[in-house]
Amino acid sequence: MTDHMNSPGVPKGSYAAGERVKMPAGAEPPYTVYINGVVQTEGEDFDIEDRELVFTRPIVKEEMGTSRWLAMYLGLWGTYRKDEKVDLQFQRGGKIEVVPDLPVTPYPGTEGKGKKKGEE
Repeated sequence: MTDHMNSPGVPKGSYAAGERVKMPAGAEPPYTVYINGVVQTEGEDFDIEDRELVFTRPIVKEEMGTSRWLAMYLGLWGTYRKDEKVDLQFQRGGKIEVVPDLPVTPYPGTEGKGKKKGEE
């Protein structure tokens, strides 16, 4: 079993969320995929399998505990941990659309990681 939490490139305070992202319904090519605003290359950084983007490395998300979330909410301090966002530009019905911060399909056993209690 792979230890995704201790993968290379996953800094303290973050976790490997997964490598798969489902594409929105009706999304048609051409696709442009971004991680934190940087264009990703199909065949090098990701592939498309069964309406999913499959990345060659884990997408890293920030762990967000209740105390950290509360401190940010109250404006006590911010956060500068690694937190990657996957955005997708595509066509649907002849129009170009962009969907920001697509949810990452979690690795088995990490489904609730990074969310504060009670959040779904």
